[in-house]
Amino acid sequence: MNAVKRAKAPTPKFFKVLRNIGLALAAIGGTVLAAPVTLPIVVTSLAGYLAVAGGVISAVSQLTTEKADGSQ
Repeated sequence: MNAVKRAKAPTPKFFKVLRNIGLALAAIGGTVLAAPVTLPIVVTSLAGYLAVAGGVISAVSQLTTEKADGSQ
């Protein structure tokens, strides 16, 4: 199964929830990074890691599919 078919295949409920959490983490990290004020280096570093982790969680969760026979 190639990546396009995998992305279009049904995703189990747990991974849908996990994907949404990952998207929220990436959005929070991106918002903090794009803040128009100067923030401490620790905060911006943490926001960068948060954005990357959220993106990875979302991508992996999106590509997780149910088994071909329909069982989980």
